[in-house]
Amino acid sequence: MIHKYRKTALIEAEQFDGTKEMKDKYQIVDKAELTSAYYQGGSRYFLPTKEGDMKIDEGDYIATGVDGEHWCIAKDIFERTYERVN
Repeated sequence: MIHKYRKTALIEAEQFDGTKEMKDKYQIVDKAELTSAYYQGGSRYFLPTKEGDMKIDEGDYIATGVDGEHWCIAKDIFERTYERVN
């Protein structure tokens, strides 16, 4: 039988804005800085995670889990799934 489950752990999250400070903080790879072969429309930013590099776009959220791990959540999914806790 299928059951429904709710996440119980809180996460911390920050919206990615493409600044050098955020790229440095999360060790985000910016392909536009690595090669002149970068082209418009291609994936530009990559966030290193436990599972490998994840594509991240400006406006997406970087979540930090209970063990300090990071992952990317698309803006529209984040805003439908999470609510801010003060």
